[in-house]
Amino acid sequence: MKIPIFLVLIHAIFGFDTVFADVTTTIKASSNYGNWEGWGTSLAWWAAAFGDRDDLADIVFSLGQVSFNGLSLPGLGMNIVRYNAGATSSNSYNGESIVKSPKIIPSRLIDGYWIDWQSTDPASSSWLWSVDSKQRSMMQKAKSRGANLFELFSNSPMWWMLNNHNPSGSDNGSSDNLQTWNHQQFAVYLANIAQYAKKNWGITFNTVEPFNEPIANWWNGKSGTQEGCHFNVATQQDVLPYLRSELNNRGLSSTVISASDENSYDSAISTWKGLNSTAKATVGQINVHGYQYGNGDRTGLYQQAVGSGKKLWNSEYGESDATGSQLISNVILDFRFLHPTAWVYWQIIDGGGWGLITGDNTALSLSGPTQKYFVLAQLTRHIRPGMRILDSGCDYAVAAYDASAKKLVIVAVNWDSAQYLNFDLSQFGTPGQNGATIQRWSTQIGSGEQYATYKDTVLSGSKFWSHFATNQVQTFEVPGVVI
Repeated sequence: MKIPIFLVLIHAIFGFDTVFADVTTTIKASSNYGNWEGWGTSLAWWAAAFGDRDDLADIVFSLGQVSFNGLSLPGLGMNIVRYNAGATSSNSYNGESIVKSPKIIPSRLIDGYWIDWQSTDPASSSWLWSVDSKQRSMMQKAKSRGANLFELFSNSPMWWMLNNHNPSGSDNGSSDNLQTWNHQQFAVYLANIAQYAKKNWGITFNTVEPFNEPIANWWNGKSGTQEGCHFNVATQQDVLPYLRSELNNRGLSSTVISASDENSYDSAISTWKGLNSTAKATVGQINVHGYQYGNGDRTGLYQQAVGSGKKLWNSEYGESDATGSQLISNVILDFRFLHPTAWVYWQIIDGGGWGLITGDNTALSLSGPTQKYFVLAQLTRHIRPGMRILDSGCDYAVAAYDASAKKLVIVAVNWDSAQYLNFDLSQFGTPGQNGATIQRWSTQIGSGEQYATYKDTVLSGSKFWSHFATNQVQTFEVPGVVI
């Protein structure tokens, strides 16, 4: 039932405590799904193309208003950087050289640092540290703008470690491509990069992830468009102890190993269950990709992580829906059932709806932001690192609490006909001050408002409400809240 306008006016004038709303949710103040670590992005491939752009660094990693292509964009304030250790080099050694897929997209080949197998010494001529300068440049720009969590990840081992020398995958896509005698060498590669970064780049990688969707069967060297490599579970559990040992040998015992970046929640469960106890002991953080979208056993993966005493990240998410509809839907599902402590978007710049900003990383062309950009801004700019993630009590909102600022943040979406959504804060010790102004921000999915802000919402006792159009996302910051 919709609220007659005269009742809305009566409430506004006389301040009746009666709450007129079509849907009500009670935020569960006693809930706790961990402290939020942050939002992030992977730097391959967009930063390898545009890593020298200060405006893009500001857009992604700051909270300021940024001028871009004639627009003023709200910075996303991301604080997590995933840096890709490449698998490609153009040199030949002992008559051998890289084999490239005939369908490879050039901007998706990332130059790697260990160009031949003659020496493991990172100071030798077998290592070329001058490559991949733009991706490193963006990482430095991110750090200078406040990014504080860095992950080193690999899509494929260096080409010369592979059976077919093709960093896009094995010839059939479903068999291991890493040569058995290079399991430890692959660990040496990643550990040397982590050590070199700390000594020479001023970057300390908090985590290292050796695999990218490893049990997938689509990493095919004959048709692949990017770097990728299949690792069966037995191979993963062989590589992981090597990586732990190589990191420790370089004074990086505090660097956490994350694994296994499977494509889906269900695959992540299967892989984790398949690893032996020795391999599991080397892993401090379970990474998963969000490409199962509205499906998959999020709760089951969360239970595996909790039962194993591991942190859990959604370390990669993306889709071709430029409207932001799928993004907000799947983020809410993740908060409600997966309970990650970090969430990472895949491509800041891309075409076909995948990018937050439309562009072409091969042609080096840029246009404007998608509506998805502004939907994500509703989340990244308000649910900030250190906040406690709460149970929103519903499937259309997420909630986080800032104890130091005594602030409650709620991000909600309305999928139905236009209606009022009501939020009940009665479970909080102090739900805020009666009559306090609650600032809100609004983005319309698809088209329309793009992160507009208003100060027209008021706390009435322990409740507040707001009118939502269909497919409208709104963020609320409630001041003076104490759990």
